[in-house]
Amino acid sequence: MMKKKVLLMGKSCSGKTSMRSIIFANYIARDTRRLGATIDVETSHVRFLGNLVLNLWDCGGQEAFMENYFASQRDNIFRNVEVLIYVFDVESREIEKDMHYYQSCLEAILQHSPKAKIFCLVHKMDLVPEDHRDQIFHEREEVLKRLSKPLDCICFRTSIWDETLYKAWSSIVYKLIPNVQQLETNLNGFAKAIEADEVLLFERATFLVISHCQLKQHKDVHRFEKISNIIKQFKLSCSKLQAQFQSMEVRNSSFAAFIDVFTSNTYAMVVMSDVGISSAATLINIKNARKHFEQLERVDNPSFVAR
Repeated sequence: MMKKKVLLMGKSCSGKTSMRSIIFANYIARDTRRLGATIDVETSHVRFLGNLVLNLWDCGGQEAFMENYFASQRDNIFRNVEVLIYVFDVESREIEKDMHYYQSCLEAILQHSPKAKIFCLVHKMDLVPEDHRDQIFHEREEVLKRLSKPLDCICFRTSIWDETLYKAWSSIVYKLIPNVQQLETNLNGFAKAIEADEVLLFERATFLVISHCQLKQHKDVHRFEKISNIIKQFKLSCSKLQAQFQSMEVRNSSFAAFIDVFTSNTYAMVVMSDVGISSAATLINIKNARKHFEQLERVDNPSFVAR
């Protein structure tokens, strides 16, 4: 097992616990309204791809807690961190204080975990008029990148009400998977062998996209996140009816898409533009590839040794 410590930080009411609950605890957006404020630090262990365990630290953002993190808990909080995710409420009226706390986090990270990856989420973007979102996000991104030096930060705009949350978290988790290049190489070979346009791997519990290959261009660059969001909602609807989501086929005159259980930790989505290929042939190919991809996820696979 490999544990990766992930710090989730940001001021109180920025939306940290809501996004964590949607991604990892199967909440839907409207149900997060009943969540209470995080008190001090809530830790949880999330198994991911069988071998990878995310040790997620959701840190309460009230002023007293934040000051305590930097004073008496500095070593405990910021030691051995793989990823820092800092969440900014885009409508916060205390931007200077937000930036002050963010810089304090960076100083502690530089001291205790200088190799940690830094992600900034400019959150609650649904509250910004649509025609202003690009401008506001790029302005915040420019400031955050400047303040983060000498560390590099990657910024995302997010909202719990659309697919942007899945895009951000898929990108974050992607950086934590040790053998992702090997996965993509094998997916590419699989796609060519079965004449698919695209093959995607989704993590089974969260439905985050963890790997993909694309052999044919597609105009919608946000399709992966949209699919994650749609299927996750459909899975939740199935659960409410005591039914378990297993597979899905979508077909029209232009394409056929298959979503099916792949390995014990993933779903696969195969997209074919050649609608003449029978469903049975594609499903057999998916089934036959399972054993090979299960081997890639084994604990004793050398590619899973942390680098």
